[in-house]
Amino acid sequence: MHRLTQRISKGPIQRIGAAVFFGLIALQAAAPTASADTAATMRQFQFEPASKGYRLALRDVPRPEAGATDVLVRVKAVSLNRRDLNILQRDYDPEYTVAGGIPLSDGAGEVVAVGRDVTRFRVGDRVAGIFFEQWIEGPPSAEALASDRGGNPGGMLSEFIVSHEDGLVTIPEHLSYEEAATLPCAALTAWVGLFKRGNLQPGQFVLLEGTGGVSVFGLVFAAAAGAKPIITSSSDEKLQRARELGAFGTVNYRSNPEWQKEVRALSGGHGVDQVLDVGGRDTLGKSLEALAHGGHVALIGGLSGYGSDLPTDALMWINATASGVYVGSREDFEAMNAFISEHRIRPVIDRVFEFEEAQQAFDYLAGGGFFGKIVIRL
Repeated sequence: MHRLTQRISKGPIQRIGAAVFFGLIALQAAAPTASADTAATMRQFQFEPASKGYRLALRDVPRPEAGATDVLVRVKAVSLNRRDLNILQRDYDPEYTVAGGIPLSDGAGEVVAVGRDVTRFRVGDRVAGIFFEQWIEGPPSAEALASDRGGNPGGMLSEFIVSHEDGLVTIPEHLSYEEAATLPCAALTAWVGLFKRGNLQPGQFVLLEGTGGVSVFGLVFAAAAGAKPIITSSSDEKLQRARELGAFGTVNYRSNPEWQKEVRALSGGHGVDQVLDVGGRDTLGKSLEALAHGGHVALIGGLSGYGSDLPTDALMWINATASGVYVGSREDFEAMNAFISEHRIRPVIDRVFEFEEAQQAFDYLAGGGFFGKIVIRL
């Protein structure tokens, strides 16, 4: 190319020719090529029936377009919850099918197009999908609770998604897309359990079970609010990480099967004022033994199984309350985001997988060795 430059730059005509020549090269280099943001198709994972449960199938599908009140979002990151694994393994009602549905409820991305009547967002905004697309504020309706994302057309494990503008929130400015993708389910569940239902106050003792997404968010939120979080785990290494995040006390439930007694001792005999019970059948009884008079337990999960009998007498004698918590509304999400922004909270991410590694991310979740959240980057 250096010799060519010398040959065509000797005279005025040659110099004009050189300009045209190099201009054509520049135009060719700048010519648009099909990309994920302009292509007519996109990649999307779907649930495909398997011998046991479902498997993840990566498909090329038409890229959606935004309707009049819709927003087209280029998904940048998604995160996994235990619920997603339960859906994949078909652990819920066997009559309920998600074949052809899009996995995952939680994701964040950039607005790339808006419908003509959209007023809440504009191109370039950074957003996350809400868990229940139609639960905007106040108590939920049956219709709102039927609008949960994941395993349906509202799933997030797709390069693009279309959502009604009401089904999105703006994400905190200081968070990356990977961090924001962890918020819709686990973070909001912890937030609602502690603050909306439990009315968490500074100085209160809070019990968190295990080191999954909800419990770690509960730990971080409680510490930021000036409470005293106590967390359990079967791993001393994880408990050390929890202390670094602000845990007031830690208990290894494997080496201490009567962990509820140690939890109460750590509170000076007072008991814990708040519990995020994610264990279910095998943990609820012990959680109530650790509960203080007038305390509150948020009934969240069933890691050890569902269907336990609620010991109402145990609640009654200590004037305690119990709340069933299944995520929350968009109004709750926005209140939580304000708290996250005020305290500059950063979600705890254990590991980030690439889009093509979605199955490995599910396998990692099933292994149970994670701390905090598991993310897939698109």
